[in-house]
Amino acid sequence: MSIEKLKLAKNASIQEALKIIGSERVRIALVVENDKFLGVISDSNIRRALLNGKKLEDSIETIYTKNSLTIKENTSKEELLKLASQTDIYDFPVLNSENEVIAIKSIASILKEKSFENEVVLMVGGLGSRLGELTKNTPKPMLKIGKKPILENIVLNFKEQGFKKFIFCVNYKKEVICDYFQEGKSWGVEISYIKEKQKLGTAGALSLVKNMKKSFIVMNGDILTKLDFDQLIQEHKKSKAVMSVVLREFEHQIPYGVVKISNNDIKDIEEKPMQKFLVSAGIYVLEPEVLKYIKKDVYLDMPNLIKRLLDKKLKINSYILQDYWIDIGRLEEYEKAIIDANN
Repeated sequence: MSIEKLKLAKNASIQEALKIIGSERVRIALVVENDKFLGVISDSNIRRALLNGKKLEDSIETIYTKNSLTIKENTSKEELLKLASQTDIYDFPVLNSENEVIAIKSIASILKEKSFENEVVLMVGGLGSRLGELTKNTPKPMLKIGKKPILENIVLNFKEQGFKKFIFCVNYKKEVICDYFQEGKSWGVEISYIKEKQKLGTAGALSLVKNMKKSFIVMNGDILTKLDFDQLIQEHKKSKAVMSVVLREFEHQIPYGVVKISNNDIKDIEEKPMQKFLVSAGIYVLEPEVLKYIKKDVYLDMPNLIKRLLDKKLKINSYILQDYWIDIGRLEEYEKAIIDANN
């Protein structure tokens, strides 16, 4: 849901509030000033106001609830259900330490909430050197998209989909990441760490993973995507493969006229043709048995692991990505991700 679409100024009209309430699957609008939370307005506020003679063009300033109930991001499901039963309120603004609304927790969505035991391994140890000065003192996953680091956005997306167990593979400026996330309690998730002493590559770092019992997701820590990870795992299971590789379509336009010849005779020419390829999206699902093919503390990238598994005649499944996806590797991609987050 878009929090921005739910925001109203305190001098907004009742008619403006009516247009917002219910538009994003919640039954409130948020009253804010300079991004600071002031309160909420609901159908019941408006109904009482209209019965008392207010008109649609009148301001909401005197009718919105100023001392409305709010929660923190780490409020548990049990606490929230108890609060709802005591108050008959079902949509709760989530505030950060600066009194800004960062989410809305709805009882309806919580009751439908899925929960998976599959672990998510995030590769967050890279240098991010292509981003220049931005990553001189800050590891790339901690660069901000909106008001949150890239990595926090990734964790919250997984959590929203029901994944709550994470392993961070860290290296470059690892203390920045570890100090910020710690064990994940502030986000209601579990986070453990693999601390590489040397660069091991996307696959090599997995040699340090222990006690993996279920299919697990591996993803680069600079990717933002709306991929349905539940569906990805289900398709992986159906395939009976040891590994699934998420692919996306990549288009490349040749900037010249491409000529076809036969016996030195020109047969055809195509001006600046577009070529399409399927490329890795940096997202994988692996079975625990794959780990036995990875040598401990030896550098190994994911393409070479895939080749190794193919040499062993093991099945590798492909999953075509149709959803939003961006790899924040260069400055222009980082800038695009910021624009996307604001739209």
